[in-house]
Amino acid sequence: MSTRLDEIVVGMGDTVVREIDFYRRAIVSRDDLHDALGRSVGFILAHLARPGSTAVDVSAPSATGRRRAFQGAPLPEVLRVYRLSFAYFWGELLSEAQRSGQGATQALLATAGRIWSLADVYSTALTDSYREAVAERMTETDRRRSALVAALVDGPTTGSDTLWEMARVLGFPFQGDFVVLMAEAATTAEPPLSGLDAKLRPLGVKSAWRAQPGHDIAVLALPPSRGTAPVLDAVRACATGRVGASPVYQQLDHTTQALRYSQVAMESLAPATPAVRQLDDTPLTELVMNNLDTTRRAVNRVLGGLLSLPEGERTTLLTTARAWLQAHGSAAVTAQTLHCHQNTVRYRMHRLEEHLRGPLTDPRVVAELSLALDAVGTFPSLLKPPAHP
Repeated sequence: MSTRLDEIVVGMGDTVVREIDFYRRAIVSRDDLHDALGRSVGFILAHLARPGSTAVDVSAPSATGRRRAFQGAPLPEVLRVYRLSFAYFWGELLSEAQRSGQGATQALLATAGRIWSLADVYSTALTDSYREAVAERMTETDRRRSALVAALVDGPTTGSDTLWEMARVLGFPFQGDFVVLMAEAATTAEPPLSGLDAKLRPLGVKSAWRAQPGHDIAVLALPPSRGTAPVLDAVRACATGRVGASPVYQQLDHTTQALRYSQVAMESLAPATPAVRQLDDTPLTELVMNNLDTTRRAVNRVLGGLLSLPEGERTTLLTTARAWLQAHGSAAVTAQTLHCHQNTVRYRMHRLEEHLRGPLTDPRVVAELSLALDAVGTFPSLLKPPAHP
C-alpha cells in the first residue's frame, strides 16, 4: 500500500469532494486536501507496519485541525472527511489483503480493532486542535476588537482611512446610528450586562466591547430608523448596576464625546441601584457636562436658599415652577395641570420668588430660572445644597 500512496490519496480526495459540498468550493484547495490526507495515511501505514507499537503520531491530524479552523471550515465537515477517508482506507486495505492471500486477509481482520482505534485517536486529535485554534482565534479577535474600541473611545488621532478600517473590522458602518453604553459592574464575578448581545442580535444591533476595571464600555451600531427604545429595554433587562447611555450619534469619530455623555448619565444615577439613563443631546446638556462645577455654582446662585429647604417643600416649589414655565406664566393653566387652585399656584410662586435673584416680572430672572430647572432636571445631583465650611 505504501507504493500506491499517491493513488490512494487521489481516490480519497475524489470521494471527499464528491460527497461534501464544502470541499467543492475554493476555500480548501485540492492540493491542500491531498497534502493533509497524504500525511495522515503515511503516518497510519508507518504505525501499522510496526507490530506492537503503541505510540501514535498525531501531528498530522493536529496540524489539519488547526489549519481548517483558521480557514473557517466547519468542524462537522472536517470530521466527515476523516470518516470517509478511513472508510476508503479500510476498503483499500481489505482489497490489498485479499490480493495477497487468505493469510493476509485474516491478519487484517485480526487488527481491525487497532485500525478503527486509530481513526478515533486521529479524530480526537483533530477536534482538540481545531477547538484550540478557534479559541485562540476568538481571543485574538476579541483583543483586536477591544483595542479598536479603546482607540474609538480614547479619541483616534488617525485619519478617516483608519476609521473606515476600524468600522470594517468591527462590522460597523462608518456613518449610521450609534450609542455608547457605560455599565457599572455590580460584582467582579460577572460582566455588568451579561446576555445583552443575545438580546440585541434579534434587533439587528451590532456591538463591540471594552472591559475596564469596575465597568464595561459598549459601542452599539443600531439599524437605520429603529430608535433606541427597544435597545434600552434590552439593556434594562440585563442591567445589574448603573448604566449610562449616550444620545444617538451618526459618525464613529464622535465616539469620544458620546462616551462622556454615557459616563455622566451613569454617574448621575443613584449608587448601587440597577438603572439605565440616556442623556438628551441638547446645548444645555453639553454646557453642563463641559463644566459641572461651574454649572453647580450657577444653580446655587439662581436658586439660592431654595436648595436648603426640606426636600418635600423644595420639590413642590420646583414642580410648580416647571408647570408655570410650561404654561407661559399662566396661573390658571398651571392650576389645571397640577390639580390645585390658582391661589395655591400664586402662593407657591411667591414663595419661590423669595429665593430668586429678583421678581418673576423680570425676563432675566425667568430665563435664569428656566436654565436652572433644565440643569437640575438633567443632573439631579445639582440639587444638593452647597457645602459650607
